[in-house]
Amino acid sequence: MIATLQESSAREHAAGAAVVARLHGVSKNYGDIKALRQVDFNIHAGELVALLGPNGAGKTTAVKLLLGLAHPNQGKVSVFGGNPVHPEVRVRTGAMLQVSRVPETLRVREHIDLFSTYYPAPLPISETLAIAGLETIKDRLFGDLSGGQRQRVLFALALCGDPDLLFLDEPTVGLDVEARRVLWDQIRKLVARGKSVLLTTHYLEEADALADRIVVIHQGAIIAEGTPSEVKAQTAGKKIRCVTRLELDVVRRLTGVLEVRRDREALEIHTAVAEPVIRELLARDPQLSGIEVTSAGLEEAFLALTRDDNGKTAA
Repeated sequence: MIATLQESSAREHAAGAAVVARLHGVSKNYGDIKALRQVDFNIHAGELVALLGPNGAGKTTAVKLLLGLAHPNQGKVSVFGGNPVHPEVRVRTGAMLQVSRVPETLRVREHIDLFSTYYPAPLPISETLAIAGLETIKDRLFGDLSGGQRQRVLFALALCGDPDLLFLDEPTVGLDVEARRVLWDQIRKLVARGKSVLLTTHYLEEADALADRIVVIHQGAIIAEGTPSEVKAQTAGKKIRCVTRLELDVVRRLTGVLEVRRDREALEIHTAVAEPVIRELLARDPQLSGIEVTSAGLEEAFLALTRDDNGKTAA
């Protein structure tokens, strides 16, 4: 698959832009567990990088290292050319993490006011409230907010210092479709202003829509990297959707099938070439119906890339 003109432009921009964060030959162990293995990873100025991987792949460890919350066993971590724990580096970064805990007895505006004091040149509070869509609930207690509203507050706390590098860990969890799209637009505007963003998400549609570059990590190592189109092209193929009486395990063992899963009454099958698989399905199930064939997307590419030697996709 050929990268779009937009992706090509983004790649050329990143190639000529300064590196704002880097893992160079980084390994990180937790006892006998090897969380990262000789990882080389860069984020450029004005670039949004989506870091994808199954649970336990090493995403959180990479983010912690770049935030200075953990230290590598081997290799070097640098942010803006310095140690991520240094104060002059930290005031240029913002982070929205799933492990965030904030007092529930403070009002939304009070939280933003407090966090803003940690930075030398924060955004005006009114601007932060507007970007995060919090104007109408600024006087409500954090403890009284819904899950989606809390997510927007955490987003506001991450950006209130006007950071040059923003870490967003699952930023749209708990948001409805409309709120998610609004947040996407705000993230795009930040990147357009020259901010750099590292995004981790399980919504592959989100990564496909926002990322200039996607990095897939699996079992502590980077296994794919490129624009969304380039990553999808690494496992170019087709997605077959059909209704069949065949059991899931039977279909999974068919020659050419890369991944299969059930979606309501139908099966979704990822394969490199669709026609031979369809012929085999029809031979085994003459009542096969509802056949649809489409080009494989980022989700299918991700499943194929992270499949283990036994054909199973990591959780």
